[in-house]
Amino acid sequence: MGEITNPEQGGLSDWLRLSAAPGIGGETQRKLLAAFGLPEAVFAAGFSDLSGVIGQAQAQAVLGYDARAEIEAGLAWAAEAGNAIITLSDAAYPKALFDQPDPPVLLYAKGRLELLNRPAIAVVGSRNATRQGEINAEAFSEALAAAGITVVSGLALGIDAAAHRGGLKSESSTIAVIGTGPDRIYPARNQDLARTIAENGLIVSEFAVGTPPLASNFPRRNRIIAGLGLGCLVVEAAQRSGSLITARLAGEMGREVFAIPGSIHSPLSRGCHSLIRQGAKLVESAQDVLEELRWESTLIHAQSADSNNQAPESALLAVLGHDPCSVDVLTETSGLTADAVLAILMTLELDGRVAQLPGGLYQQIS
Repeated sequence: MGEITNPEQGGLSDWLRLSAAPGIGGETQRKLLAAFGLPEAVFAAGFSDLSGVIGQAQAQAVLGYDARAEIEAGLAWAAEAGNAIITLSDAAYPKALFDQPDPPVLLYAKGRLELLNRPAIAVVGSRNATRQGEINAEAFSEALAAAGITVVSGLALGIDAAAHRGGLKSESSTIAVIGTGPDRIYPARNQDLARTIAENGLIVSEFAVGTPPLASNFPRRNRIIAGLGLGCLVVEAAQRSGSLITARLAGEMGREVFAIPGSIHSPLSRGCHSLIRQGAKLVESAQDVLEELRWESTLIHAQSADSNNQAPESALLAVLGHDPCSVDVLTETSGLTADAVLAILMTLELDGRVAQLPGGLYQQIS
């Protein structure tokens, strides 16, 4: 069994051994690291020293467990192109997670590692989303990513998948935090989406290679989704939705919480309305989110059509999304003049891609 080492993080095999010990959670692992330093020092310390920090039973679990299978599987996965295992002492470890009370000791990452330390926002919601909910999630995520904010979600069906699709349309892209081992994708229907994210964004897991989709792991991954973001946007959620857990965790970490309102008759609006009553920011456009974050938007200034090889019509549609919007808002968020916006809107209206609504509002036609 070979060993991959890094001068910044010690032997990766020792990190894998520490994380594999049965019944030893993140809190105990971090106690050992605080007491002894790198994992190699933990295993060099011996039973008596470890017992003094975590007790005899846990010390025996750490030192007595044969982790060779887990170590070999982890090292083999990390050796594959595009894969990496990031530890708490690694420079690539996301600084945003240090703010949360339970940062994972290891992260399995596949794709663009630099996204872990870029400004991000969590976009979450119901697995059984409405079509309009999915449209909203994709449009908001597309606009937020175009503004330079990476979209983080959980690769579930419904809102999560739509959020990832929106994020993938820009360089800021998307991060999928999964509740399985890094070699498994759940649900299977999102295999193609996961492959695209691995190529153009990032897939992250704290669970060891081979970990199946256990129900208890998905709430745990929610704290990483919440922790990576500057805020958390809930698009649609029932009263008992798992996305409300993510929103609660985000609030506890001091992140901004946003919610999109919906029909008072829709069960999938009740979770969002509950969040708003509890103090979440009601938002109707991606610009509302950007303003609350005091974000200097890089959305689409006049030169973006050339720099991104994007036609002016497509660029304006990216800002418009699918919710009604005024010319004033489009002018402000696009960086174009009012005359230019009106000319593009006229072209889009003639093409049947945009409809003018009462009150001087415009809406994209799906």
